[in-house]
Amino acid sequence: MARTPSNMLPLGTKAPDFELLDTVSDTLCSLDTLKGNKGTVVMFICNHCPFVIHVNPEISKLGREYQKKGIGFVAISSNDVVNYPQDAPHLMKVRAQEEGYTFPYLYDETQEVARAYDAACTPDFYLFDAHLELVYRGQLDDSRPGNGIPLSGSDLRNAMDALLEGNKIDQNQKPSIGCNIKWA
Repeated sequence: MARTPSNMLPLGTKAPDFELLDTVSDTLCSLDTLKGNKGTVVMFICNHCPFVIHVNPEISKLGREYQKKGIGFVAISSNDVVNYPQDAPHLMKVRAQEEGYTFPYLYDETQEVARAYDAACTPDFYLFDAHLELVYRGQLDDSRPGNGIPLSGSDLRNAMDALLEGNKIDQNQKPSIGCNIKWA
């Protein structure tokens, strides 16, 4: 299992815009139509990565909980599906349904969106404020496959709670660790 860290895009970076296919609804979606009125989580995930499989229950839970509070959630897969066919769009739809995603699962066929976000691994998490400025990037929590630490979503959850409460978000942020994005 590869252990690739996040590149840690600079805080304050404006969210790069996109328009991508939502594999669940089979419609094109833009950042503008998906953003939350209080903040937006953009996460780079995929179907086959053991790190993503490990965190799927928690990201589904966080989506259900925080979308009600005004945080938009967007999942994007940018993996090369020629060499990694298990990440193909029709299988993304199946995974989204199996995991109970309440958010779009977008396919970044050209990988341009992953490059714009400087995404490096799956999972890779970004939290933007209501003005689409980056306030958090990095790990979900300290749990990894096989390390015995239970999933809590604590790092991302703490950042979302601080954003919603108007409090300062801790700038000491740990990179996510996961499989590298499979570049074409």
